[in-house]
Amino acid sequence: MKESLAVGMSRTRRWVIDEGRTIGILGPGCRVYATPYLVYDLETTCREFLLEYVDPGDDSVGTRVELDHLAPTPLGMWVDIVITVAKIEGRAVTFEFTAADALDSVASGRHGRFIADVEKTKARLKAKASKAGL
Repeated sequence: MKESLAVGMSRTRRWVIDEGRTIGILGPGCRVYATPYLVYDLETTCREFLLEYVDPGDDSVGTRVELDHLAPTPLGMWVDIVITVAKIEGRAVTFEFTAADALDSVASGRHGRFIADVEKTKARLKAKASKAGL
């Protein structure tokens, strides 16, 4: 991991809420941003940020998500996810985040990621799959 990664660094990414990111439990015309897709968008935002700071052969994996989903966002709106590096402990990075649409604060929380060596992680995964008979 590059030494230039530092606590306090921040990034904002805008996501347009398309139909694939919504759930329709409220019926036709009331599709809203689904929490699992909010988590996916959060993880993607953090991973893409970290890719700028990891060494060749490394990537990051999610380890923890703490999320309060505070308000619905209708299909067609956008959401800005703002991530900020809150803590770095070795290869573990913790982000604090907020998400907001044009009218409301949509979510807030924390997300943990671990900088992993891709080849070592692949080897561990293959060994586990083999052990499980897969």
